[in-house]
Amino acid sequence: MNQTRENPLALFPLLSFLIVFVGAGIIYDDFYKISILIPAGVATILSLLINRNSSILEKSKQFVKGAFERNIITMITIFLLAGAFSAVANQIGAVEQTVNLALAYLPQSLILIGIFLIGSFVSLAMGTSVGTISALAPIAVGISAETELSAALTVAVVVSGAMFGDNLSIISDTTIAAVRTQMTKMKDKFKTNFFIVLPAAMITMIILAFLTPDQATGVSVDSVQWIRVLPYIGVLVAALLGLHVFLVLGGGILFAGLIGIWDGSLTLPGFFDSVVTGAWGMHNLILLTILLGGIVALMNYNGGIQYILNKLTNKVQTKKGAEYSLAGLVSTTNLATANNTIAILTTGPLAKTISDQYGIDSRKSASILDIFSCTIQGIIPYGAQILTAASLAEVAPTDLIPFAFYPIFIAIFGLIAISFNFPRFKTKQ
Repeated sequence: MNQTRENPLALFPLLSFLIVFVGAGIIYDDFYKISILIPAGVATILSLLINRNSSILEKSKQFVKGAFERNIITMITIFLLAGAFSAVANQIGAVEQTVNLALAYLPQSLILIGIFLIGSFVSLAMGTSVGTISALAPIAVGISAETELSAALTVAVVVSGAMFGDNLSIISDTTIAAVRTQMTKMKDKFKTNFFIVLPAAMITMIILAFLTPDQATGVSVDSVQWIRVLPYIGVLVAALLGLHVFLVLGGGILFAGLIGIWDGSLTLPGFFDSVVTGAWGMHNLILLTILLGGIVALMNYNGGIQYILNKLTNKVQTKKGAEYSLAGLVSTTNLATANNTIAILTTGPLAKTISDQYGIDSRKSASILDIFSCTIQGIIPYGAQILTAASLAEVAPTDLIPFAFYPIFIAIFGLIAISFNFPRFKTKQ
């Protein structure tokens, strides 16, 4: 952090982003009426104007540094690969055939539970919620069209499953960040975290069972053309083998293209066109991610993040209060940064200091950071997960939030775990 002083005014750009984004959607009754890049642009200008003690040149350097930070570039690359994979898979009919497969073999009265379990499984294997959403959201949209379930509901279920893996996967950036900053072991954090969120997953599935309407049953299913399903199966297998998400999605693109060329549904020029069209289709999301990365960097530089950290930790007196402060600390930072990995990395060192001071087991502190960052990331309409899902489903980001059951329930059970000192550890750190 370049500046240690706190400055609440530095948070104003994010507040302006939310006011313009939500306000325009309410006024026009359409969240797509004005591009989301407009409120992001307003916030960018304001973030550059705040802090007169620094030159515009220095603030511009900080903005560029944040906009093209390693995590941002990684996310952009995933967006490009995901868009290309989605376009090629759709071009060869993979989405349609995968929907047929799901409807043919999943009990249709439990189709939403099936989507949640598949999303959880894939995200655990891939370690990326955005990659999971990018791969499975088109399938969820296809299922909604066949079953008359709302696209917002089915895609939100994918988001819930994706956040399950984001929170627990041993190769997830958030899990790695939580474990490293709290200096604990991956397997110990996984066990602690799993027992806290398991009830949330079970209740989510119960709700989804009741939300599956009668018309979701008795849908006619065409015969499955298995060869067109292979790209999604290949992506799943590659993820299970622990390959990097770049290799998973990149391999999926090539595999889908080869199948399309082999069966005649694609020509070589058509394959290249699909790749370019799919990648370009993510341009709004990529530009938004770049702008938000720069805005967050300036908020940090101008003292906004330090203000959050100080306000949430200056009145801690008990161990339970310290655990609540960790939850509030990472949640508020995640609201400001719109990135759960960055939120954990930002608050992790301070969280470790608080945990050591108040005797919080490192397994518990790592779980708290991961759980509450994933809660916020799974419900904010300007986060990469909701934005990606909404873009692929062609619905407003706010349409998904009422159906974000799992992210909300893990927060509830996280608070219960703090209140009742669960789990109880037999050994000290």
